[in-house]
This record gives sequence, C-alpha cells and structure tokens, in this order.
Amino acid sequence: MKKIFKPIAALALALVTFGCAEDYLETVPTDAVSSESVFTTTKNAMTALNGIHRSLLLRYDSQGQAGEGAVAIMREVLADDVVMTTTGNGWYVSISRWQNHVVQTSGDVRFVWRFYYKVIGNANMIIANIDAAEGPQSEKDEIKGQALAYRAWAHFNLVQLFANRYDFAGGNTQLGVPIVTEPITEGGARNSVEEVYTQINTDLDAAMALLDESRNFKSHLNINVVNGIKARVLATQGKFAEAATYANAARSGYELMSESDLYDGFNNYDNAEWIWGSHQVDDQQTYFASFFAYMSLNFSSTNIRNNPKAINSTLYGMISDSDYRKGLWDPNASDPELRDPYIDEMTLSSFAKINYMNRKFIAQGNASSVGDVPYMRASEMILLEAESLARSGNDAGATALLNEFMAARDPEYTPSGNTGDALIDEIMIQRRIELWGEGFRFYDLKRLNLPLDRTGANHVESVINGKFTEPAGTNAWTWQIPIDELNANDNMVQNPS
Repeated sequence: MKKIFKPIAALALALVTFGCAEDYLETVPTDAVSSESVFTTTKNAMTALNGIHRSLLLRYDSQGQAGEGAVAIMREVLADDVVMTTTGNGWYVSISRWQNHVVQTSGDVRFVWRFYYKVIGNANMIIANIDAAEGPQSEKDEIKGQALAYRAWAHFNLVQLFANRYDFAGGNTQLGVPIVTEPITEGGARNSVEEVYTQINTDLDAAMALLDESRNFKSHLNINVVNGIKARVLATQGKFAEAATYANAARSGYELMSESDLYDGFNNYDNAEWIWGSHQVDDQQTYFASFFAYMSLNFSSTNIRNNPKAINSTLYGMISDSDYRKGLWDPNASDPELRDPYIDEMTLSSFAKINYMNRKFIAQGNASSVGDVPYMRASEMILLEAESLARSGNDAGATALLNEFMAARDPEYTPSGNTGDALIDEIMIQRRIELWGEGFRFYDLKRLNLPLDRTGANHVESVINGKFTEPAGTNAWTWQIPIDELNANDNMVQNPS
C-alpha cells in the first residue's frame, strides 16, 4: 500500500515553526515546544491546538490559498451572489468559471484537499495523546473537545466538496471521502457519504460532552460553535427539526449587531454577534494572502483595485430601501454624481468604481490586509433556525424568528404573512443577503439540490466565460480528487468528470 498524500498523513516529526505549508503539526507563535515534549503537558498540547487555530489563516502554496478564508471565497465565486466585476489579475477567475475545481491537477483542488486533511491530521495527534498529558482534567477536556470538533468540521467540508450531496431521501451509499480518526501514514479507501456523516456527528457529540461556553478567544471552539456546526450538518442531512434545536443553542448568549456595527467592516471578532472567527493581529500581516486582500473595499491590492467584488444586482433589488444592509453595496459606484461618498473616502483614486461593489468588508487599511475572518454569526444561526423550522412545518415559529431578525435589520419591515414554500423563499433571500461573501452560497445550492443561475443580473460574460447556469446534480458540483492523492493512495477512486 502506498503512503498517503501528505495532507492525510499525520506526521509526528513535523512540530516545527509555522509558515511552511509542508509542516504538519505546527506550533504558534513560536517553535519553543519540541516535538518530543508537545503532549507531555496540557500547556504544550494547547500550543499544538493553537497551531490548528492559526492554520485557518495561513498562506499555503500561493497567495490565493490563505486557509479557510480562501476556500470561502472559492465557494462564493462558484455560486451566484458574489460577482467578479472584471478578471482583475486572475485570482479565482477559473474557479468562477467552473473550470478549476473539476481538474485533478489543479493547484486549488490540491490546496483545499490538503488543507482540511491537515486540520484532521493535527486534530488526530492531539486526540491520540492528550489523555496521557500532565495537567488538569478540565484542560484535557477543553483541548480534546476542540480537536474533536475540528476533526468533524474538516470532514464536513471535505464531504460537501469532494462527494455528491447528501440525499435527504436516504441511502447515501455514494462515495464520500476517507474517514481519518487516528494518526496514519497510509491512505484508506473512500467511505460512503452516510459513513462520513455518521463520524462527523459522533465527533460533534463527543465534543459537546467535553466543552462548555467558556474559552479564551472567539478563534477557539466552545459549545456554541459545536452546536452551530451540528446545526449546519443536520440541515445538510435534511434533519431540519433537529437542526433548529442546535441552531437555537448555538446563538444562546449572542445578540444581533446594531446598524452601526453593520458598517464597521466585518473585520472584528469582538462584535457581539460573532460566535466564531479567526483573529489576525498586526504582526501577523499576511499581505496578499488574506481574505481581505480579495474581498475588502479598501486594501490596495491589484485584485481589489481592478476587480471590486459586487453583489448580484437581482439580489440587491430584493433589499428594502429601509433595510440597513442596503448600504453595504453601492449600485451607483460608477457615477461620481450618485456614488456613495463612502466609496471615495475608503478607496484611492486608482481603484475601479463598478456598480453594486461592496463596502461590507473593510481591511485595516490600504496598506494592510489585516482583518478578522467571520466563520459563524448569530444571524446565520437565527436564519438557519427559521429555515429549519419552516422546512419542518413550523410556520409560526419560523415567522416569529424571521420577524425578530428583520426588526434588527429593517425598522420598517412589515411581516409578509407568507407560509409554506413562500415563507421558506423569504427566509432564504434574507440568508443570501445577510451572509453575502462569507462562504455559504455554494453549500446552500448544493445541499438543497438547486441549479446555478446567474442570468438576468450583473455577472460579466467575459469574466465568467459564459458560465451563467449549471443544472442541479451534475458531476460538476463535485470537486475532483487531486492527482497527488490518486498517485499516493492505491485505494483512492476519482469522481466522475
């Protein structure tokens, strides 16, 4: 049996300084803890866990591969609500054209596969060793619980991307991804989609038994984050009544942000609404390898100067004029007479001004791409709870939640009185508006078996190479397994192209 491609292998010898993408178990922020001593104490083991937290922000093979933020961008440009206004300097263009993710030799495919398996490998090293470490049991529980949650989260992302969608009707014997629950150096066969989801739920349940609301920072995982991941998993499985319960638990203790907070740039995880996000400080500047180097209004990268990201104009037209979020995009940016003055204030004269461009994401400055990256917010959970209630037949509960949410976003909102499918559609529109650019739209289309439809909006034909539609359920919704994995693992089977 061949040794498995490095992202799945848990290499115990690689506890070294972070920064090299091939390093497997990384210490952050220093390499003061040796590989021999990393699991001898809970203090040292926490250093290894911090390596996982930081891996979500690190640059990998290229500047367009900055951890979870980069994968979130890929998931957005594959969908319909984030508009690439020009080709800029090329980053994410092939992904937006539905070309890159279906090529087994693609560097982006390799990055995404190895990134999530890297998280799994590091989590497995912690899980396998933490019980024998010296330190309080409470610290062991916290470390192990977070590692279990990370393992579940990474498997969940992998199976959504590299396998066909979970079929609500049952069965789900289709090929998923290899389940890896221990440090290994050899690759296994692909488990079924059902088996992968069973393992994900097992890990999340185990994590819940070990974690509570406490944690050091919002970049760490606690019971709220695990409940939120569980809610996402259950919704993807079509288990909506259960998903609603967990979404409610996830947002417990978190409030919806104010109007002024909406305009603060979505760059600070101290926002009362954020449940989970990566924190980046000044001395961790990653320059062009950053979520904000591609999605912000103001960082002076070639990509942002030439290719400001815009909202789908049809979706924008669904936002009420009295909705606070209406101002997160400028429909008149190309016209100096009508342009939102904020766009000029926050950008240099060399920046392109294109209609419907975003002002949602704001980097620390024109010369700094520093910014915290959001992964889970209370608004996502309240909308997921509302969606799940509506899909499970509880229109009254869903309507009450939608009204509660809209009261915080639109002071003039008038309840629609919608029920059934019309209520679900209304909730999903609000979800699209609220979570624009945060990495959810491709997953939503796939989990609900909906087609890609970019027609009738402001998508630019030359940018997306005419890729306006993709029917639901085609092979193109499933990413190809990277060639390196196929070459290294005799047990691996490629997805149909």
